[in-house]
Amino acid sequence: MNNQDVLMDCALTLFSQRGYDAVGVQEIVETAGVTKPTLYHYFDSKRGLLDALLRREASQLLAAIKKASIYEGNLVLTLEKTCKAYFAFASQHTNFYQMHLSMYFSPPKSEANLAIRPYGKEQFKILSSLFIQAAEDHGNLRGRHDRYAAGFLGSINAMIGLYLNNKFELSDEVVFNTVHQFMHGIFS
Repeated sequence: MNNQDVLMDCALTLFSQRGYDAVGVQEIVETAGVTKPTLYHYFDSKRGLLDALLRREASQLLAAIKKASIYEGNLVLTLEKTCKAYFAFASQHTNFYQMHLSMYFSPPKSEANLAIRPYGKEQFKILSSLFIQAAEDHGNLRGRHDRYAAGFLGSINAMIGLYLNNKFELSDEVVFNTVHQFMHGIFS
């Protein structure tokens, strides 16, 4: 692995464990076994390192959910595929997803939130588009796509948060229950 990858991997581990704001450049370079000038050579700043890390990791997440959320006439099946894509990504990239959630729910004007916001907006756009497409077959969805996208993403992130806190595994049963509860509510 080259120094650039080592720096990103070390930063990812530290950011996921303690949050972006709690980790300094000195700690990152010491953990990576390089000097500050090396970090600045590749990334210009701590924020530059974060941006590179987000591009590398979030692009994989976005590609997975774009592919899974293509609506082909069956909303439940599409939601299950989308949920599975999120769960698979979170299972394979636990450090990134932990960091992602902490940044997404950090204060709105914080550097961490500002950095993750474009990726959150893109996820929301993908899911909103799914519900817009499904509204062609399900008229009761019309005009509610943003609320459904937010609710579905919230359900997914709640389950992933529980997984990250060792409450359960992200199984096919959890996929089914997450989609079922989203589609039918808690009384079904």
